[in-house]
Amino acid sequence: SRKDHAGMNITDNLKKIGAEFQIEVINDELIYEDLIDEELKKRFDFDFIVFASKHRSEKQVKTLSVHPIGNWNKADFGGKDNTLCLSSALILKHFFKILGKNSVNSGYEVSMEATHHGPYIETPSLFIEIGSTLNEWKDEIAGRIIAKTIVESVNTFDKNKKYKVALGIGGLHYCRNFNKIQLGNEFAISHIIPQYAFPFDERKIREAFEKTTEKMTCGLIDWKGLGKAEQKNQVLEILKKFNI
Repeated sequence: SRKDHAGMNITDNLKKIGAEFQIEVINDELIYEDLIDEELKKRFDFDFIVFASKHRSEKQVKTLSVHPIGNWNKADFGGKDNTLCLSSALILKHFFKILGKNSVNSGYEVSMEATHHGPYIETPSLFIEIGSTLNEWKDEIAGRIIAKTIVESVNTFDKNKKYKVALGIGGLHYCRNFNKIQLGNEFAISHIIPQYAFPFDERKIREAFEKTTEKMTCGLIDWKGLGKAEQKNQVLEILKKFNI
């Protein structure tokens, strides 16, 4: 978005690199551009969208982040209530691993975030972001890292890699425990439902299944991030119903 300093910083660096894919710059905020994929498909042929954007946080930590989109509950920041968007666990993992590699010694923390905000679209996608203040949004180093990560991830993605595709359950918005797993070689995490988005119920599980492009086979549980024993037991019972 032209309204987004981080987005324009990343765009400038993508052009410097000479990215060999379509870069679309729009006038309005990305999170409210519902069904922008339908408009773009009138002009371009594509099967995945990467939203390059800013990230804002109260603690103002220097952060580079990746996350899938959608709303577990009410849509306060774009998208639809109780509706996730399509996520590819394999692409999300690949982008995060490349971002981690490219960010070493940069002074930025690298993190997955729980699934949140809009826009609502029907094409698989992810957000990759620079946080958390204007200084970082305009930082040439951060823009270059994100641009390099996008280009490298697109050019090296292997859809035949084998991982256990998982739903992340519990914990905080910044997924420190899931970050470690996502950087490893066994699991690929699709959507993440943090504790603040509970209550956990069958509808949310079904939505996560339907909005993951690969077959999801397991749940990764941040056990200490699930709260009381009653809530922990409820999560386990629901997962059993889905044979996870």
